[in-house]
Amino acid sequence: MVEFKHILAPTDMSEASRPALAYAAAFASWYGANLALLHVVPTFDAIQMPPGTLGDSVQVVYPSSREEVIATMQRHAEAVGIASASPYLMAEAGDPVDTIVDQAISMPADLIVIGTHGRSGFSRLLYGSIAEQVLHRSPCPVLTVPPHCAAPHSDARFKRILCAMDFSPAAMQALGFALDLGRQSRGVVIVQHAIEWLADEEPRVHAHFNVAEYRTYLLEDARARIEEVLAAEDRLHVDVQPVVSTGRAYREILREAEARAVDLIVMGAQGRGGLGQALTGSATNQVLRAAACPVLTVRSA
Repeated sequence: MVEFKHILAPTDMSEASRPALAYAAAFASWYGANLALLHVVPTFDAIQMPPGTLGDSVQVVYPSSREEVIATMQRHAEAVGIASASPYLMAEAGDPVDTIVDQAISMPADLIVIGTHGRSGFSRLLYGSIAEQVLHRSPCPVLTVPPHCAAPHSDARFKRILCAMDFSPAAMQALGFALDLGRQSRGVVIVQHAIEWLADEEPRVHAHFNVAEYRTYLLEDARARIEEVLAAEDRLHVDVQPVVSTGRAYREILREAEARAVDLIVMGAQGRGGLGQALTGSATNQVLRAAACPVLTVRSA
């Protein structure tokens, strides 16, 4: 059974980070987990600024102290409404990605919850590229939350889950998470496979085989593979709905997620390469950037 006992939530304390903190607190409540909030700054040390014009003296800038940052984090947690989760507050100096990953390893964290957008400029902590770098280096699953995401359910958890399937080890691991989360809420899990090759219009040049017939074969083979995978899984208390489509994987995932109004997308952090690939690193990133709901990415065991 999926259990999260130690949750790490990096935050830049911007308005855009509030939905991610709400989901982090909800997960902590659902699983009785310890929640740690992390804010990363460039430095706590005094910074010497060079003189602007000839004869000016060197300016010394004193950043906020660790204690001041933690006090600000406490006020932010109260404003967001997650103070009741009693989060452990951490303020660290360094590179955002390195610091987040190091903290996740040292805890050790079972889940990282991070926003996909945040402040711009030097004070930025959470931005699309930062979240993506954390995802690809994280030792644990990562839940990315877009800034305009709906608030988490207080009791239903995730009733509609979309699991992207390309039959890679990471996707198989993601399927286990999706089914377990679906069972815990007695919800629906849509298992989707997208066939990218021959997905668009017919070729203009003469083909030496029947393109339409081969596309039909690919669709039927994908459906059979999904059913074979699901036959080995525990489907008790969860409604599993296989879906096979043709088109670019990330577009099909986003289209299906919108059409089904899913609460969560679950996918592998690394997909299968080669001609028949369905998920690649770039496809995962495209889904993270455009999804309207949280995305849980899982690495292979």
